[in-house]
Amino acid sequence: MNFRPITIADKNIITEYTYESDFKNCDFAFSNMCSWRFLYESEFAAEDGFLFIRFNVPDKKHNHKAYMFPVGKGNLAHAINKIEKDAATLNLPLLILGITDESKIILEKNFPNEFTYMTDRNYFDYIYLREDLQFLKGKKFQAKRNHINKFNKLYQYSYIPLTQEIAPQCMELEQIWLNLNVSEQYREALANERRSLCFALKNFTQLELHGGAIVVDNKIIAFSCGSKINRNTFGVHVEKADITYEGIFSVINREFVSHLPQEYIYINREEDLGIAGLRKAKLSYNPVMLLAKNGAMKRKSPALN
Repeated sequence: MNFRPITIADKNIITEYTYESDFKNCDFAFSNMCSWRFLYESEFAAEDGFLFIRFNVPDKKHNHKAYMFPVGKGNLAHAINKIEKDAATLNLPLLILGITDESKIILEKNFPNEFTYMTDRNYFDYIYLREDLQFLKGKKFQAKRNHINKFNKLYQYSYIPLTQEIAPQCMELEQIWLNLNVSEQYREALANERRSLCFALKNFTQLELHGGAIVVDNKIIAFSCGSKINRNTFGVHVEKADITYEGIFSVINREFVSHLPQEYIYINREEDLGIAGLRKAKLSYNPVMLLAKNGAMKRKSPALN
């Protein structure tokens, strides 16, 4: 297979597959593929009607090669066999990550009892209805409305589009947030996130990111940005705020979603990584779906020719 490193120049090729797919995984957002390539060394190949993604899964000792579920139309069994053969050339068993429960059913139909599955709740994507986050209707969102009402009584604010011109101010805010939240346990992960964000903001236009910021007294106190995942799903990749402004996260969340194009029905706010506070916050917005992303290891390999 002809895998090559993912670059911004490959956007049209890759999104030709992902935008028309049913996959809502945050991993299929092109901006994520590009901005995190420094860590995962992501590569792609487009062959036989499918998009194939290959990447490293880093751990403390060494990297493991893994694949995303093929995206496209055609003979899925043939597509899976192709990446199994590719893994074999690296002397590795086939490992596919990011498999949704629906994809798992399809995989089992084509390869019954040939895969061992692994599921980690920490990597489930949180999927919300856009209208829920925008309008915050009903008793289940009363606390969020209260936070916003309190913020409105204390501050006069404006919402402005995030552009490359204000990106430096956003990075300053991110550094403030980082200083307040960094701990030894998450230091490396947060440093990687900052590097990813820096790349995304420097290439904001080319990646077709959409973002916005909250301004109080001529100062950016919150910002959020993300990108299209597929035809009806938008991914929120970053959301940072100065927590000394009570209610600010509720405000930036609602304002950002309210300014998105109307084509999006679903909002993917990505994983919680097992961080207790982050999990509590994401659950408090009442996701319509927790998108399970399974790993699958091939355990019965036919002879590879």
